Amino acid sequence: MQKNYWPTTQWQASDPATLRMDSEKLSALEPTIKSEYSNINGIVVVRNGYIAYESYYNGYGPDDSHHVASVTKSILSALIGIAIDAGYIKSVDQKVLDFFPEYVPDAADRQKREITIRHLLTMTAPYPFEDWHEPLDKMCMQPDWVKYTLDMLGQQGSIGAFKYSTAGAHLLSAILTRSTGTSAREFANERLFKPIGMKEIPDYEMKSFGFEDLFGKNVKGWVNDPNGNSTGGWGLTLTPRDMARFGFVYLNRGHWDNHQIVSEAWIDESTAMTPHNYGYLWWLREEDGVFATLALGDGGNVICCIPEKDLVVAMASEFIIHPRDRWTLIKEWIIPAVID
Repeated sequence: MQKNYWPTTQWQASDPATLRMDSEKLSALEPTIKSEYSNINGIVVVRNGYIAYESYYNGYGPDDSHHVASVTKSILSALIGIAIDAGYIKSVDQKVLDFFPEYVPDAADRQKREITIRHLLTMTAPYPFEDWHEPLDKMCMQPDWVKYTLDMLGQQGSIGAFKYSTAGAHLLSAILTRSTGTSAREFANERLFKPIGMKEIPDYEMKSFGFEDLFGKNVKGWVNDPNGNSTGGWGLTLTPRDMARFGFVYLNRGHWDNHQIVSEAWIDESTAMTPHNYGYLWWLREEDGVFATLALGDGGNVICCIPEKDLVVAMASEFIIHPRDRWTLIKEWIIPAVID
């Protein structure tokens, strides 16, 4: 059911009781976060289209942007869907190499020629590294990230096997730019961010490509590669409220304030359950009768959408190694606060 009641101007938290949430259970979130999830800098909980809970920690506030790491991938998924709906890209079954005619693979490299946009979206393209052991630092040291990734694409393994690749997501950003003539950042501002009231992401000139510029304290706006492609798998900075806005678009099947931002067909297709529990750059979880789509980023950055509960949870976090599982916080503290 479409829900058009999220305020699109300056909005404030509503009384949880009017949103059918238990305020006492929500109030227990703060001490839990401070004691067990101390790297969370901001959290926004949206129920029935209004903010039911919002809190900030470690000196941060609602206007502060955070590097959301791989949450960027789910944003890119939406942009690919918008580009297909607008006719810039034919379909998810279009071959990746169609977009890079200057790249000529080896004659014997048949597998590379068969890889499609769908394979990049679902992380089912082969690469010459073990799953979860991608040498992302090597890509970042190349003068041409796209050529480096195309060289890797299709090497070892077989099409259809799940292998998580941030470099593959970066190829999707390059495909978006090749198709639309604009960077992912520019396309997002025009087609996604501004229409739903998110902050416009300005163009920050990348003066160097060291670790802090790509992943650390110098990240701002949306990182780009040496050739100007917005990073496809990380590098975007968002406020928790804007994370929640984006989540609400997916919860509301692509609608915002009576406008169709992303097609319902793309929402359904990109978040349909799969054997890998992974849609089109979205993690999928079904547990105890609850189905959730999650945009997940290193350090505990999360956008979680739970349609059955009419619930969106957005968390922005400081990067730490091995943060506590955010799903546990959502499952044990936030979902129980929903009054069915």
